[in-house]
Amino acid sequence: MIAVKRLAENSPVPAGKTFETEVTNLMALKHRNVVELVSFCHEAQKKVVQHNGRYVIVDVIESCLCYKYLPQGSLDKHLYADTTSINWDTRFKIIKGICQGLHFLHKELDGPLVHMNLVPSSIWLDDNWVPKIADFGLSRLFGQEQTRMYTINVKGYNGYMAPEYLYRGEISTMSDIYSLGMLILEITTGEKNCAVSEDRSARKFVDNASTSQQP
Repeated sequence: MIAVKRLAENSPVPAGKTFETEVTNLMALKHRNVVELVSFCHEAQKKVVQHNGRYVIVDVIESCLCYKYLPQGSLDKHLYADTTSINWDTRFKIIKGICQGLHFLHKELDGPLVHMNLVPSSIWLDDNWVPKIADFGLSRLFGQEQTRMYTINVKGYNGYMAPEYLYRGEISTMSDIYSLGMLILEITTGEKNCAVSEDRSARKFVDNASTSQQP
C-alpha cells in the first residue's frame, strides 16, 4: 500500500518548488528513520477560468508524491489524543529513532541535508512505532564545506523555528537541533507546543513528563 501526498496551492512555498525540492532530496535517501518515496506524479492540464470578466485558458499543475504507507499515521495524532497508547518506552524509542534519522541527514550524506520542518506532523510511524522523518518540502541541501546559508523567505511553524532563522534567516544544522529539542519536549510531556503560552515554565514540563511515565 502507498500513501499519496497532494501538494496544495497554499503550501508554505510554491507547489512546484516544494515538489522539486522534496523529490530531489528524497530519491537518494535510504535510512530506517527516513520515509521512503516510492513514486511521484507531476503534470499540467488546461483549464478554462474567469479572470477580470473574461474566460482564459490556464495550466493547472497537479503534483503528487507517493510514499510507502505507514499504518500508525503521523506522530501528532497520537500525542494530542484524549487517550494515548504511547507508553514511556515507546516515547523513548521514537525520540531515539528521530535522532538517528537526523544524524543520517546531517552527518552521513555527501553534504548536510537540513530538514527545516521538524514538527510532530512530519514524523510518521510504522506498525512497530518506528519513526520516519517526512515532509522535505522546505529542506536545504548543503555543500560539503558549507555550514550555513541565509534566506529572506522565512517559512515554518511558530514555536519550532530557531531564533537565528526566524529573525536573521540563518539556516544551519542547528536549525533542526532547535526543532528537535522542542519536539522532544512534546513527546515527553504530551503537551502541544504553542508559540505563545500562558505557562511555559520548566517546572510544568517536568511535571507533565513525570505524569506521562506513570502506568
